[in-house]
Amino acid sequence: MQHPGPWASPWPRVAAFVAALLLPPFGPALAASTTAPAAAPAPLAASAPNASAPTGAGQRIYERIRPQLLQVRTLLKTQDSQSSVGSGFLVDEAGHLVTNYHVVSQYALQPARHRLVYATVDGQQGALQLLAFDVVNDLALLKPVDPAPLAGRGSVALRPASEPLPRGARIYSMGNPLDVGFAVAEGSYNGPVERSFLETLFFGGSLSGGMSGGPALDEQGRLVGVNVAARRDGEQVSFLVPSAPVRVLIERGRGATPITTPAWAAVTKQLLAHEARLTERFIGQPWRNAGHPRYTIPVPQETFLRCWGRGSPQAVRGLQFERSDCEMDNRIFVNGALLTGFLTVRHEAYDGSKLGALRFAERYSSSFRNEFMGRDDRQRTAPRCVERQVRSGPAGAPGTDQAEPLPLKAVICLRAYKKLEGLHDLSVLVATLDGSVQGVQGRLDAYGVSAASAQRLAQHYLDGYAWNAPKNASR
Repeated sequence: MQHPGPWASPWPRVAAFVAALLLPPFGPALAASTTAPAAAPAPLAASAPNASAPTGAGQRIYERIRPQLLQVRTLLKTQDSQSSVGSGFLVDEAGHLVTNYHVVSQYALQPARHRLVYATVDGQQGALQLLAFDVVNDLALLKPVDPAPLAGRGSVALRPASEPLPRGARIYSMGNPLDVGFAVAEGSYNGPVERSFLETLFFGGSLSGGMSGGPALDEQGRLVGVNVAARRDGEQVSFLVPSAPVRVLIERGRGATPITTPAWAAVTKQLLAHEARLTERFIGQPWRNAGHPRYTIPVPQETFLRCWGRGSPQAVRGLQFERSDCEMDNRIFVNGALLTGFLTVRHEAYDGSKLGALRFAERYSSSFRNEFMGRDDRQRTAPRCVERQVRSGPAGAPGTDQAEPLPLKAVICLRAYKKLEGLHDLSVLVATLDGSVQGVQGRLDAYGVSAASAQRLAQHYLDGYAWNAPKNASR
């Protein structure tokens, strides 16, 4: 493969490198669907009341909270077919209720095609209006069109921030799992999830689909968090949105005008604020060194990413490698086809001494070419990529083969979001070019970032590559 010559002064030109990808055209937001007539919601069968007085804590809390529990449905506007089902709970006497954003996302983004309805444990039902949402923390605030059926039911109190819950305390998650009936899932509070960019609570209990948006309560029936997700590769590993952003959303949205047009602009604004915080924090952390004897390879701190490594067995003939994969656990749900707002970093260090220079070069180049950068789809444009040779880091020890900055081949790609104007997916692919039988290939992916943040992240990643000077090298 032929490569263009290295830049004489590479670092000031990374801005132009990324800017070259921002030329028009990028797809404009699509027009909203036309409105359609509404149809009446289908009734939900009420659960039978308890025949005996509650004795256990879960029974006691459920009987107290059941008037404030709701099922939240998104229906197609022209029929009663459900397109999503979740749970919710009342937060004040006026009938305002909280659920997850992902429960009502179809309505938020396509209100002309969908409508929102609620159903209570005792069979009351009615239409809902969306007042506000927090896409980053996956929360939404709603109110009934007619508040009368929900009047006098009380509300779920929020546990005060001044009373932190001890790890191991029993908590009780409530909702309507799999649309089979309202239920209580008892489990333990295990504190905030470690190495998470967004504060998320670890619930040691089982959450199922349909419980999203329901409340998780302490033994006094106060809100600890909102059901949001569960891991399917483990047992009793579920997650809650803490009560702090719930409190903020209620205060912000209680007096808001109902949302009746597609909310892409509001989603974009919230995602831009998130990506700016994420970029600033990520760039503010120094890279860790991978410990390679020849190269300094940028590996992120594990403050809000998790890194896993693997390698080929030493006895294997042919190309040997060591690999590191670092990812954020947090993903921001925009719609059923789009998760964004996170970073991944990985690299592979190759040793081809058992192959020889020619076979190593072929395998090494093939690995680089096989990287997938995405394609045009309903959410994002096709990637626009620029490839260059650059030199990174300071020169190595004089008189060695490291006497110049480390030569790299770099490919930077951007994909624009079609309905989230100003947001992009960034991919930076790097390969060292100096070794005849060894080398490193690395990749940074940032999902849902501005052009300015993409430029800074690309520069930060390229700056992380350098020679790993020998211990006896002159300083």
